[in-house]
Amino acid sequence: MDVMDRVALKHNFKVLLHEKPYAGVNGSGKHNNWAMSTDTGVNLLAPGRRPKENLQFLAFFITTVKAVHRYGDLLRASIASASNDHRLGANEAPPAIMSVFLGSMLDGVLDELERTAKLPLDKGDNIYLKLGIDKIPAILLDNTDRNRTSPFAFTGNKFELRAVGSSANCSSAMTVLNAIVADQLIDFKEKVDELIAQGKKKEVAIVEVLRAYVIESKNIRFEGNGYSDEWKEEAARRGLANVATTPQALDALVRADAAELFARHGIFSEVELHARHEILLEDYTKKIQIESRVLGDLAVNHVIPTALAYQNKLVQNVRGLRELGLDENSEVTVEMIKSISRYVSTIKTTVDAMVAARKVANRIEDARERAVAYCDEVKEKFAAIRRATDKLELLVADEDWPLVKYRELLFRH
Repeated sequence: MDVMDRVALKHNFKVLLHEKPYAGVNGSGKHNNWAMSTDTGVNLLAPGRRPKENLQFLAFFITTVKAVHRYGDLLRASIASASNDHRLGANEAPPAIMSVFLGSMLDGVLDELERTAKLPLDKGDNIYLKLGIDKIPAILLDNTDRNRTSPFAFTGNKFELRAVGSSANCSSAMTVLNAIVADQLIDFKEKVDELIAQGKKKEVAIVEVLRAYVIESKNIRFEGNGYSDEWKEEAARRGLANVATTPQALDALVRADAAELFARHGIFSEVELHARHEILLEDYTKKIQIESRVLGDLAVNHVIPTALAYQNKLVQNVRGLRELGLDENSEVTVEMIKSISRYVSTIKTTVDAMVAARKVANRIEDARERAVAYCDEVKEKFAAIRRATDKLELLVADEDWPLVKYRELLFRH
């Protein structure tokens, strides 16, 4: 990002890292490619040539899926910001629902592992052949479908976290992802050791724990269109959270289990987590506050005066037509005058309500409550002001409009 900024300045450009600068137009985000390897360079998320290596692949692969299932709300909190809220679930971006895409072939492998849950594995026969583990390399070779609508997807020999915003530092999301997978791997090892202590063979113990993980995390696996309303309804039926706004998403950081997770691995103390939570809330509040003030200034000091000035021109036009006895020709202009009045009234009353809501929010002492007030009461007014302004932009003549119009920004060369 620093290099992009420096290169842009050399060429008299400015890099725009905002996740969603224009409504209805694709925004910008990051794909964080993530994998694990040994200290000798062996990728643990890639199958090997031998069935035993494929069981190793499945162990790390399924454990990662289980970690996202168990701590999906923490992963959502790690990518939360005021600007990323505009992007998630809009046009090109994955939704705020944390789900995992594996590809139809690997999804089928896990389904098969679940279906064979009642197969006896400790009778001395070859569990690799019985479970089809020896076929995984061929499956991955043909597994080329890639779902761009998923926030967390497996793409061959790695996972991609696709929900990070373009203006964000990736370290927060990576810290959470590393922590939750590490914690799940420890849980996996402890469960396998318990079964081995009961007298089960190591491979049998591993498969039994993986089967349990597959069954427990099944509801987070999704191969369909994450943009669709049907997925939102299906996700709700599955019990998956759809936290669309940052103040609510950040709640996961200060839950008791999150504090225990980060403390257990020596990453953050509870005090540090609460400090980060408060800083992130303050950052959110200030961004919405600045956006609100700029929006109000543009609307009241630029858009409304321009609209009224143009309306006066139209009024003079109507008077001239009527003086010439062309009353019937003035009807279209009269309708334009009425439309301008409606839009100006909408903008003014909504801006006033927004300013009043901002004043109320500023008096709130609690950082979370203040952020929620800015989200629910202040930001909530933005869309109505934007819609009315867009309508005026189409009504007012180009030469009278003081601001750059969206079509000029996006479509004129």
